Amino acid sequence: MTNAAANPSDHDLILEIQAGSLDALGVIYDRHRRLVYRTALAISNDPEAAADLLQDVFLRLFRFANRVDPERPLEPWLYRVTANQSYTWVKRHQRWTQPLEEIAEWLSSGTKNSPQYITEQDDESMMIQRAIGKLSLPQRVVVVMYYINDLSLNEIAEVLDIPEGTVKSRLHYGRNALKTYLGLDGKTSREIQYEFT
Repeated sequence: MTNAAANPSDHDLILEIQAGSLDALGVIYDRHRRLVYRTALAISNDPEAAADLLQDVFLRLFRFANRVDPERPLEPWLYRVTANQSYTWVKRHQRWTQPLEEIAEWLSSGTKNSPQYITEQDDESMMIQRAIGKLSLPQRVVVVMYYINDLSLNEIAEVLDIPEGTVKSRLHYGRNALKTYLGLDGKTSREIQYEFT
């Protein structure tokens, strides 16, 4: 068995999904579920919704596989569908739950295991999550994609199908709001980025 057969590319898997392969969908799911879940969780702020959105995104991939261009990277398509589905969910529910421990994994940068360190990291992550939850939905989506998913401004513009200037504007106002919510008014953009990674 060749390495390519053992680890097929997204391109090959999309072609298999277009032919109706549930096994290929399973491989794609295993490969990209974390990306989809963390994006849905950061936008929806609800773990049950994020789990449902995760399933919905991959069901849509299977259902609309013939609309997916296998020659293009799959991740932007997944980001776009996840953001759109999460946006729709939030608009429909217009409610927020208490901060979730799951998001701490993506919003904190620590790796130490002392109880005090873990508690400090959880508190910091919960503050960041609350602050993100206070942003307007368009700002929240851009902030999540930029800081949590590490997409460039151009990539976000392509994923959301909006002008790059709009992305910059939403990121600017979102960053300023986060500075205020987190008491970081005097910090630079680079220092803010460190807070989120």
